[in-house]
Amino acid sequence: MTAGEGAPRITQRGLWYEEFEIGAVYEHRPGRTVTEADNVLFTTLTMNTQALHLDAAFAQTQPGFDGQRLINSMFTLSTIVGLSVAQLTQGTLVANLGFSDIAFPAPMFAGDTLYAETECTGKRESRSRPGEGVVDLTHIGRNQNGVVVARAARSTLVRLRPTD
Repeated sequence: MTAGEGAPRITQRGLWYEEFEIGAVYEHRPGRTVTEADNVLFTTLTMNTQALHLDAAFAQTQPGFDGQRLINSMFTLSTIVGLSVAQLTQGTLVANLGFSDIAFPAPMFAGDTLYAETECTGKRESRSRPGEGVVDLTHIGRNQNGVVVARAARSTLVRLRPTD
């Protein structure tokens, strides 16, 4: 018998609606160490010309950040959501319904490592879309020192477990 012959095959996926547990906190690992290249690429791809992200000489003249360029906060938000995908929504998400209560209480800099966690804050079966449910999530991003650098509430539409 060869390796894997007769063994079950398991495809990685996110959680079905029924598997989300209100109050559960899902920790997403590994984290993501952010580089200067990440920041410059994301900032230029999104046409954000904020000098605090792109201009090292300018950033050195600004108080409060020890002369460092700030990591684009939209990159931080995108990354904490992205870090959650494999564990929570890969193949089970139908749509993002919206984001709210977005905050960036502390800055990120090149060389920082971003860790994400997500709390399920609510869920209900969709009244208008059979086989799908609304799941409310709060994503939290922390740096390598445990400092919260981003927080966002997110409402999603997720598939119910197939009945087949």
